Amino acid sequence: MDERLRVILIGGTSNIGKSTVAARLAEQLGWGVRSTDKLARYPGRPWPTPTWEVPPHVAEHYRTLSDVDLVEGQLAHYQNMWPLVDALVREHAGDPATERLVLEGSGIWPDNVLALHLPSVAAVWLSGSPELIEARIFAESGYANADAEGRLLIERFVVRSIGYDREMRAAVSRLGQRLIEVTSTTSVDQLAALCLERMRPLA
Repeated sequence: MDERLRVILIGGTSNIGKSTVAARLAEQLGWGVRSTDKLARYPGRPWPTPTWEVPPHVAEHYRTLSDVDLVEGQLAHYQNMWPLVDALVREHAGDPATERLVLEGSGIWPDNVLALHLPSVAAVWLSGSPELIEARIFAESGYANADAEGRLLIERFVVRSIGYDREMRAAVSRLGQRLIEVTSTTSVDQLAALCLERMRPLA
């Protein structure tokens, strides 16, 4: 890995493994780790957890928007939040007094990242087949035990996640950036090694 690097960016759709591999890289490198989800979330996952009840507006969002609008709304949200991501990246990339950082999240959009032109920053994106994305979301959300309404909302989240992945892959390809294919058998250690192997400074 290039010794100039101070920030590693890991992008990708929901449930593709970003947070897990980011945590592993941060542990291996002794760096900090953050998620763009902590900066702003849109609009939240549509299934309950021990600490989260699905608000009515979130359920309405997934229930009523078309496939296209789900993805376009997500992309518009990430464009709106990019100044927050940009400021965080530049803070850690340019100030030697700050810790080096692994930053992950769907808010790491290829076009915005490439425009950074920072030699102390590198990025990769994780992607997977629609079947893998669906299977992982179904497993995490408890789809098998959800009622009819819960299953509908989860299915709409899957549509959004796969649509985002399709758009992201196209952007990565168009810009000649680095994509890592995740499969059901790819281990966290393998993903971490691939990330480090493919990291190149942005400038």
